[in-house]
Amino acid sequence: MGDVGEERIELRHGDPEAEARMRALSSPLRLRVLRLCAFESRTNKELAGLLGVNPGTMLHHVRTLVQTGYLAAEPQRSGAQGAREVPYRATGLSWRTSMPEGSPVLIETFLQQIQGVAPDDLDSTWMGLKLTPEHLAEFRQRLYELVNEFKERGPDPDGDTYSFFSTLHPDENPPAPR
Repeated sequence: MGDVGEERIELRHGDPEAEARMRALSSPLRLRVLRLCAFESRTNKELAGLLGVNPGTMLHHVRTLVQTGYLAAEPQRSGAQGAREVPYRATGLSWRTSMPEGSPVLIETFLQQIQGVAPDDLDSTWMGLKLTPEHLAEFRQRLYELVNEFKERGPDPDGDTYSFFSTLHPDENPPAPR
């Protein structure tokens, strides 16, 4: 999409590194891990508890994200009863990664993410547009620039966390012509 921020990474089939990254981003659970580690470091045990999965299963997902560069281990720390803990933090690489056929997994991740959110806390917008190719390109560029601007600002130290999800798609059910 635009020239804002760092260069986008295009993942293409046939490249072993790209295929590993595509597999890493093909799991809603792994995408949720990245979201949980975006603003604070979390251990495997913390992630497993937050997402309701077995710590062994979570370790597999964490290792996959570390091996592909989407998650990074931070220095070890002491946990309860002096146990060794390794916290992980999202690297931001997923923001720059463009993955073919990635939208369905993003939609599934979004649906999982909003389970249990009170209806009054969901602020959704859906609208129809009729645009020329030039205006569609402008819309995409401006939306990307706005979202990227807020991403590049970084988190507000005293802010609350929110998620933003947007989808632009051709209208498969256009209104009948007049």
